[in-house]
Amino acid sequence: MDRHTPKQRKRNMQAVKSSGSKIEKTLGKALWKKGFRYRKNVKTIFGKPDFVLRKYNIVIFCDSEFWHGKDWETKKFEIKSNQDFWYKKIERNIERDREVNLQLKNEGWTVMRFWGKEILKNTDYCVNKVESEIKKKHNK
Repeated sequence: MDRHTPKQRKRNMQAVKSSGSKIEKTLGKALWKKGFRYRKNVKTIFGKPDFVLRKYNIVIFCDSEFWHGKDWETKKFEIKSNQDFWYKKIERNIERDREVNLQLKNEGWTVMRFWGKEILKNTDYCVNKVESEIKKKHNK
């Protein structure tokens, strides 16, 4: 049983952003400050990555822990209401992430994924990973 009324649930779900989230803004500002120029949410690239660095053929996704199933095998037992719906939804998201990664790699992109908390707590680490990937590509 849901703890919220249908009206409250609707309001909560409408507040979930697909782009322009706090984690995207945090990483975007840090990348820009470091001098990396990017495009956001490019619809022409499969999976609509959060950031695209075309010059280096790098795509970056900012994944929230809940929606993309971080530690899913242990965390899924924390969901108490509407389990069938959430299990199916999150497991499909995980599967879609794998499909997107595979297709983009086959198209020659380097795919980088960062968890939301990783971005918020250790932004420099994420930017350094992007920078080291760029240096690796530059040295080839």
